[in-house]
Amino acid sequence: MIQELLKDADNRMKKAVEVLKTDFAGLRTGRASTVLVEDIKVDYYGSIMTIKQIAQIAVPEPTQITIQPWDVSVIPNIEKAIRESDLGVQPQRDGNIIRINLPPLTEERRKELVKKAGKMAEQAKIAIRNIRHEIMKELDKLKKEGGYSEDDIKRAKDELQKITDKHTKKIDELLQKKEEEILTV
Repeated sequence: MIQELLKDADNRMKKAVEVLKTDFAGLRTGRASTVLVEDIKVDYYGSIMTIKQIAQIAVPEPTQITIQPWDVSVIPNIEKAIRESDLGVQPQRDGNIIRINLPPLTEERRKELVKKAGKMAEQAKIAIRNIRHEIMKELDKLKKEGGYSEDDIKRAKDELQKITDKHTKKIDELLQKKEEEILTV
């Protein structure tokens, strides 16, 4: 039972780190990436869909993203969604294609992005701490119910702390790497 709890904690913490990686991928650095726009929500005939579900997204140049919707009637909705997103760019219509030219990041914008990355990392750490807290409660409950010695529970808690530290360190490494990426001109 203890090993199952520890394995569950490890898997859930891995998922928190994966979510952070996905969130970081959506943060703009100096280069264009399809990830920046693919999850922007668009009103598509009354239902909300992501751009990647209704269009082909490409990066023809390092500072440009192109979006080619399969249904051209949705172009105004895509343009509106991009303008309202926190990307801070203006989409330009070029026939049946939307072009997004990414201007170089200003020093101020880079600092904002670093702060945003820090907040994302902190949210991931909070998720990991919450998982640790839940598993600690489960271990305490096992101790009260009996069947496990105090030494078994102590070893399990120590192992849980090692798992927590491992994932927290991974988050710190990801954050440092992302900050360097953002600040590199």
